[in-house]
Amino acid sequence: MADARRMRPLLGTYVEVGARGAAAQEAMRAAFACIETAQALWSFHERDSELSRLNLAQGRPIALSASTLRLLRTARAMMRASGGLFDCTVGGALVACGALPDHGGVPALARGSAADIETGPGWARLGRPLRLTLDGIAKGYAVDLAVRALRRAGAEAGWVNAGGDVRVFGALVLPMQRREFDGSMRPLGGLRDAAMASSRAGAPAYDEDPQAAAFPAHIVAPPHALPASGIWTVLARSAWRADALTKVAANAAPSTRAALVRALGGALIDPAAGACA
Repeated sequence: MADARRMRPLLGTYVEVGARGAAAQEAMRAAFACIETAQALWSFHERDSELSRLNLAQGRPIALSASTLRLLRTARAMMRASGGLFDCTVGGALVACGALPDHGGVPALARGSAADIETGPGWARLGRPLRLTLDGIAKGYAVDLAVRALRRAGAEAGWVNAGGDVRVFGALVLPMQRREFDGSMRPLGGLRDAAMASSRAGAPAYDEDPQAAAFPAHIVAPPHALPASGIWTVLARSAWRADALTKVAANAAPSTRAALVRALGGALIDPAAGACA
């Protein structure tokens, strides 16, 4: 049976969903519904998203959906595990430089710490005036939710590709390639039962569109540092992990980069060497 595929503009990019089996059409509808929900909940650009409501709550506890709470806890855990190389508290810095919109409210600190994100049963609050941005992990997390929807709806195999954040499952191999700074496409081999993500640092994307950026790929380095210039590609079991670890790779010291990504559950891809670093 031939694979079915559909593409829609979502998450500030084009999202492609593919599925195999008799339930392919229904499975793809369920997957796109997950992506649409993710955009409504976690977009920094949308003032009425759950993320924006939390950012504008001025420290008050805010009731949040279970999906948002899981994502917040996942982001906080990765921030701690990476020693802050992945940092979801830098929304204030990105607003200040014009990379993200200013929705008003109390002026925000440039960045905070994982301890500033407090969660409880059905709620979360920010301990200091911050602007969380989940852009470094939410696209991958949405891909994982969409893959789960494909499986639950009966797809035998399939994939979700959200602008380069990709996850594949079942008995198929998806050819992968990466757009370089000059616009050329570099082959990365085949992906099977795994996820892969890429992020750019130090130069604009070739096809960057500032008008379509619900989940922009801005990488903010630790204080007094700069992210390494390059395109960072990570292989992992889940798309959220691959997505987050591209930011860790960009911010890590060259001597420890590959080992740190491995320790956090991923593998840094070196296309020039044709292998994992």
